[in-house]
Amino acid sequence: MTVSSPNRFPPPPALPERCALFLDVDGTLLEFQDDPGTVALPSGGLDTLARLADRLGGALAVVSGRPLATLDQVFTPLLLPAAGMHGQQLRGAPEAPREVPDALAELHRQATVLAHRYPGVRVEDKGGAVALHWRAAPQAADALQALAARFAPRLDGYRIQPGDQVLELVPADVDKGRAVRRLMEHPPFAGRTPVFVGDDLTDEYGFEAANALGGWSVLVGRRPNSHAMYALPDVTAVHAWLQSNL
Repeated sequence: MTVSSPNRFPPPPALPERCALFLDVDGTLLEFQDDPGTVALPSGGLDTLARLADRLGGALAVVSGRPLATLDQVFTPLLLPAAGMHGQQLRGAPEAPREVPDALAELHRQATVLAHRYPGVRVEDKGGAVALHWRAAPQAADALQALAARFAPRLDGYRIQPGDQVLELVPADVDKGRAVRRLMEHPPFAGRTPVFVGDDLTDEYGFEAANALGGWSVLVGRRPNSHAMYALPDVTAVHAWLQSNL
C-alpha cells in the first residue's frame, strides 16, 4: 500500500449515503488538554453527532484509547456505538477475560515513582493496559520511554503503542483496525462504506482497515507518513466537515 505525504492529502469528500463512520476522540473530536478529564466537545458538537448518527441509521462509532466509561461521560446523554481501549472494550460484545501480568502492575508502580520526579507526568491504569503521558512534562519523555522499553520483554503478549506524547502497554492482539473490522461485521455497520477519521499513530490501524474494506480514511493534522487518503487540518475543521454532511 502506498503511503502518502500529508502535504498531498486533499480534503475529504462528502460522506457516502450508506456510510459507516468511525471517529477517534482525542485530537479529532476533542482538543488535547494537559488533563484529559477537563476536555469537552465544542459548542454544538454533541448535536452534530446526534443528527449525523441519525442520518446514518446509527452507523457512527467512536474508537478511542479511552475506556468506555470515560467515553460515555464525554458524550452524555448520547450512548454511541464505541470501541474503548483501542478495541479491547467493544460496546455490546463481551470482553474476553484476560490475565493481567504482574509485570504490568510493577510497571505502573515504577512509573508512578517516576512521575513524582517529573511533575505533570500522568500514569493511567486502564486495567488491562497502562498509559504513560508526558504532554505536561516533555522533559520526562526519554525516561518514560526507557522505562517502557525495559518492561516490554517481561510483558508477554503486550506491545508498546506510541501516541502523541503518550505511550501505552497494550495487549498485542488489540488495535483500532481490528475494532473497526469487528463492528463492520454487524448491523448497523455491515454492508456500508467505512470511513475512519483520526489524528494519532494508533489511528493508522483504523485507516488501513477502512481502506482495505473498500472505504477511505481522513488524517487530522500532519504526519510525514500515513495510510490516510484525505486530511483535515485540526479539530475545528473536523467539526465543520461533520456539520457539512448533515
